[in-house]
Amino acid sequence: MNAISANKLELIQIADAVAREKSIEPSLVIEAMEDALARAARSRYGHETNVKAEINPKTGETKLWRLLDVFELIEHDSAEITLDEARQRNPEAEIGDFMSDPLPPIDFGRVAAMAAKQVITQKVRDAERERQYEDFKGRVGEIINGMVKRVEYGHVIVDLGKSEAIIRRDQQLPRENYRNNDRVRAYIMEVRRETRGPQIFLSRAHPQFMAKLFEQEVPEVYDGVIEIRAVARDPGSRAKIGVMSNDSGIDPVGACVGMRGSRVQAVVNELGGEKIDIVPWNENDATFVVNALAPAEVSKVVLDEELERIEVVVPDEQLSLAIGRRGQNVRLASQLSGYEIDIMTEEAESAKRQEEFRVRSEAFMEGLDVDDMMAGLLVSEGFSRIEEIAFVGLEELTEIDGLDEETAEELQARAKDFIEAENKKLDDKRKELGVADDILEMEGLDLKMIVTLGENDVKSVEDLAGCATDDLTGWTERVDGERKHYDGILEGYKIGAEDAEDLIIRARLRAGWITEEDLAAMRAEQEAAEQEAEEQETADAVA
Repeated sequence: MNAISANKLELIQIADAVAREKSIEPSLVIEAMEDALARAARSRYGHETNVKAEINPKTGETKLWRLLDVFELIEHDSAEITLDEARQRNPEAEIGDFMSDPLPPIDFGRVAAMAAKQVITQKVRDAERERQYEDFKGRVGEIINGMVKRVEYGHVIVDLGKSEAIIRRDQQLPRENYRNNDRVRAYIMEVRRETRGPQIFLSRAHPQFMAKLFEQEVPEVYDGVIEIRAVARDPGSRAKIGVMSNDSGIDPVGACVGMRGSRVQAVVNELGGEKIDIVPWNENDATFVVNALAPAEVSKVVLDEELERIEVVVPDEQLSLAIGRRGQNVRLASQLSGYEIDIMTEEAESAKRQEEFRVRSEAFMEGLDVDDMMAGLLVSEGFSRIEEIAFVGLEELTEIDGLDEETAEELQARAKDFIEAENKKLDDKRKELGVADDILEMEGLDLKMIVTLGENDVKSVEDLAGCATDDLTGWTERVDGERKHYDGILEGYKIGAEDAEDLIIRARLRAGWITEEDLAAMRAEQEAAEQEAEEQETADAVA
């Protein structure tokens, strides 16, 4: 009897020891043992038998039951019982209930013991993986310290204590070499739940790794007095970081640099000598782009918010500095600001403006049948298209020096005649391309745009409904480390992403692909997602 009690107590001690070693709940280990007992009992009493095992977590006492399903008609005596038989035991029994019969304890044979061990091992491993996933899924965005366990095909496996993580080759800094037992600090980029266990992906090349390093080195950033608004990196080489201060008495750039550069130097050392430009953030996008291009001096900027593109003019001698080695300076400034930046010299900009002036003047001379002096006057006053002259208020034309009311009316009449003739040509071209009439009813499209769509095989409302936003507006992606832009069908018409998306949705409505109810549900879902993201951002800021 004493031996039996000792064995029962030993069972509980083993469960506690395994739970402590694997950092999981003892109840999970007990549950794994119960499952192993039930499987061993089924091998004794028949695999079709439904066996339930129970281990008392305090005494270690084990009990076995056979569970019988209550059915009207039964097929397996070992797993089922009729309703009549069940009601002889319990008058309140109903179909779908379980009846239980106690089973005598069993002695584990060698095979059963091995099978039980495998079940327990697998269950404990699954519980350990789930615990690891739960531990790390909420830590994405943190910096963590670990030790290099091994290097496989250039990927670094990091020991985090009771878990492993990986720094893939593309998330490491160039020229960094790792050996076993090296200490490493990295950013938790992603945690995935996979069949072989949680996969923890670390990064030293992620832009937010630098932001978090500054948070550790600069108390004002940690306290929220200084905000890091944007980060752009060319890992291991150069980076730009946009900072702003919520306290007018604190200089954000000076605080991040530190006394004699001590703070920024600590980050530079961690990143293997990566040069860091600290840029003062500005709500005015043009000003921020000018700041981001430092140390180059900027003479002039022309911003196109709709297309998220900015034209920057620099003195001739500043061009190479603004572009940087292999385009690095302008590329990082573009990433930091979110704008596509076109850089040109003052000389090139002057030539471009002269060419634009010449092209517009010739268009007015040809379309309105006026001399070069009148055409130049219209261009100088800011008119760029004949449509603007046709539909502008007459008083705006008469305000131009040298234009009386009669001349202004004649100009407008000629402009309207020109537009009518052009529209006739465009409509003939549309019909020749086979573009359906239904697309003419789409608000937001003029005949020029419709002809362009037809030339790109978008010839009906259904064809338009099948387009993606990028198909119309174009897109930019990285190819071999360089930003490459692909033109959209309507790129030359300065149509923004929101307008393009709205156009496609209206086409899908007209084509019957979606209903107004579907659209309302989609918008409600989008608003809910945006609100949730905003609430999460607020919660993170508070935390």
